[in-house]
Amino acid sequence: MLKKSIIVLCSCLIVMLAACKKNGTGGENTIAAFPKHHGLSIPNATVYIKYGATELPGVNASDFDDSKVAEREGSAAPHVHFEGLLKGDYYIYAVGFDSTINEPVRGGLSVKITSKSGEKNVDIPVTE
Repeated sequence: MLKKSIIVLCSCLIVMLAACKKNGTGGENTIAAFPKHHGLSIPNATVYIKYGATELPGVNASDFDDSKVAEREGSAAPHVHFEGLLKGDYYIYAVGFDSTINEPVRGGLSVKITSKSGEKNVDIPVTE
């Protein structure tokens, strides 16, 4: 009887932990990230995302969960979409080149998703 109770308890804990999953993919949210330096768009910037982070996890590509290159879509400023995200915390980091000052730029910010679904547009401030 005790063995059966332990199995039921463990099964309930596993179900509860799976239901509480936050951060990462498997959801219905999108972050549209627009890298900008002093308000100017930075085309071809590489934009990285780290799931479950509120602070910069590092500056190497291996410190992040995914990356994309910012491109124009029609008349929209260069940006990337990270799709299929769950509620939770994410850190977005961008690295690019500002041709107006002939310098590399980089920077990031924390993004919190609180809704079950939708798109969140964020400007990613980058500096020299």
